[in-house]
Amino acid sequence: MKEPQNLYRTLFTSTFMLSAFTFGGGYVIVPLMRKKFVEELKWIEDEEMLNMISIAQSSPGALAVNTSVILGYKLKGIKGALVTVLGTILPPLLLLSLISLFYASFRDNALVAAVLSTMQAGVAAIILHVVYTMTRSILTSRNLTSALILFTSLLLVILFQVPILPVLILSALAGFLPDLSMKKEGESHDAVS
Repeated sequence: MKEPQNLYRTLFTSTFMLSAFTFGGGYVIVPLMRKKFVEELKWIEDEEMLNMISIAQSSPGALAVNTSVILGYKLKGIKGALVTVLGTILPPLLLLSLISLFYASFRDNALVAAVLSTMQAGVAAIILHVVYTMTRSILTSRNLTSALILFTSLLLVILFQVPILPVLILSALAGFLPDLSMKKEGESHDAVS
């Protein structure tokens, strides 16, 4: 991990800018976070980013905020988590505060309604890109367990319309149990040696 001179300032400005210029929710910010923290700054690896997103997604709260907490904590502990959370929540807080002052004008403005409607198509495209990137990353890792979890989850949600919470819990267990058994097997092997 390359560490700049002032990591806290870089963490804050990076998460602030990502949050300030990203519209459409948590999944839209994911590829931008990946590009910034994996490709540009090289602070984390691709697999770490996927793991962070998985944990953030299965935790209550906004995906962008949860992911930034995990990222900040991984890089600089509690202080890093606080800095990234502040950088992530300030832009929407300021923007929503400003919008609330002019809500009546915005609500009835046809131009604002048209712009927001058009942005929905862009958001859908970005979400599809995230799904494609994450799926490709899982399949190219050649991890059979991850691929099975992916396709089983997809079938359960789309074909059988199973609610997402049980699918998330089952997916977490399916991913966690093989690692747990391998760890126990390794411990018993070390004890015998």
